[in-house]
Amino acid sequence: MQKNIDQLYDKISDIQTKKEFITGIKNLQKQYDELLDEYTAGLIIVDKLGRNKDSITKIKDIEPGMECTIEGRITNIGETHVFNKKNGLEGRVINLDISDDTDTCKLVLWHKDVELVKNKKITIGSNVKIINGYVKQNQNSKEINVGRWSLIELKKNNNRENEIEKNDNIIEGEILEILPSKAFFRGNGEFGFVTNIKLKTRNGIKKITLWDKKVKEIQKYKIGEKIRIENISFKQKNGVKEIHLNGNSIIKKL
Repeated sequence: MQKNIDQLYDKISDIQTKKEFITGIKNLQKQYDELLDEYTAGLIIVDKLGRNKDSITKIKDIEPGMECTIEGRITNIGETHVFNKKNGLEGRVINLDISDDTDTCKLVLWHKDVELVKNKKITIGSNVKIINGYVKQNQNSKEINVGRWSLIELKKNNNRENEIEKNDNIIEGEILEILPSKAFFRGNGEFGFVTNIKLKTRNGIKKITLWDKKVKEIQKYKIGEKIRIENISFKQKNGVKEIHLNGNSIIKKL
């Protein structure tokens, strides 16, 4: 264990003395009621000082049951839901979307952390790091939850605001994935078609749903090509804003 502690200290030896580092570990263990071992406490200190880049897990690599650190940009914020906990007290939860350069997943904030959204410390476009979040499977998607032993770091935004917020009917990016098309019957008995694509924008990965003629149109493009989409529309599903393309949408190659 001492060897691991020494390896951690090597990452910050130019900005903190060994005595300060050990004292910080002990203080952090005390703060968390001795539930953190020395290495975990040391890792948190190194991470807070921005010297733990190797510990960040890419969103595409997260799996249910993992405890991990991710870093990304908030691309969507749902509605706050209030519920009654088992002890009779009121609880709160909110779902967000967080994207890095590999994928997008749900980010779930509970109780007091919901205040970060309410007080606008976390908004669409915010860059955040979730330390020691835990991953769960929710229906067909993975989500990372901020729990009692997790930490949230708000990072300084260096990029422009999310392009959807600036111009809510235009989006640009690189095609990462085009899923197989699906056919379905509409209520009037006619066929409809739907597919999904993933688009890498300058602010994260966007999942986009295409309908009917746009399903055929997107087949002209290849993975890796950059496109501009105009006249996009939105739908709310479970408090989450989804991006959709219909007959009025325009797809152009950049």
